[in-house]
Amino acid sequence: MIPSPARVRTEVEVPMRWSDGWSGTARVITFDGLVDGREHLALRLGPVVTGRPPLVRVHSECLTGDVLGSGRCDCGPQLRESVERIADAGGYLLYLRQEGRGIGLYAKLDAYALQDDGLDTYEANLALGFAEDERDYTVAAQMLHALGVRRLALLSNNPDKAEQLESLGVEVAERRPTAVHLTAANAGYLTAKVRHGRHTLRGLSRLG
Repeated sequence: MIPSPARVRTEVEVPMRWSDGWSGTARVITFDGLVDGREHLALRLGPVVTGRPPLVRVHSECLTGDVLGSGRCDCGPQLRESVERIADAGGYLLYLRQEGRGIGLYAKLDAYALQDDGLDTYEANLALGFAEDERDYTVAAQMLHALGVRRLALLSNNPDKAEQLESLGVEVAERRPTAVHLTAANAGYLTAKVRHGRHTLRGLSRLG
């Protein structure tokens, strides 16, 4: 089902510089009419070529990983990888305000405390009274429709993203995996993503 229409509100060019020395420029786009009323962003990166499906990453906000560099997840490294790959290929990074798989920042930190007591990230969400994954990609589909994107190559290891986008009228022509950013600190987290979320992580899939 195609969601209700949204429209582009503002576009502004923003230079980017990462701590490892990579730099580039993004066209940052805001929207009116998004169904949840939150301030989600689209970053246009690289040359978007008419007639070729753009490379798109739908990235859920992670303050601890994206900003603080937490080693408990792979969000920060995935964001860094995605920005460079999209800049090379041409496309969009959608930055969605869906902290903690949609449960919010405070609840996510409560879930961290439960993980310290032995639960995995999905089990902790359930223990707090949430679904394993509360994310809804309707706003992502609205943003893509507003940008004129009806067909794309999706940069993701998560089949749920592709399935939701397809159900919302966006054709996923191809799903390209991100790298597996495995460390000793996040091994349990990545294993849980395979077991609970059907994520296709090369080298970890056997654990599902």
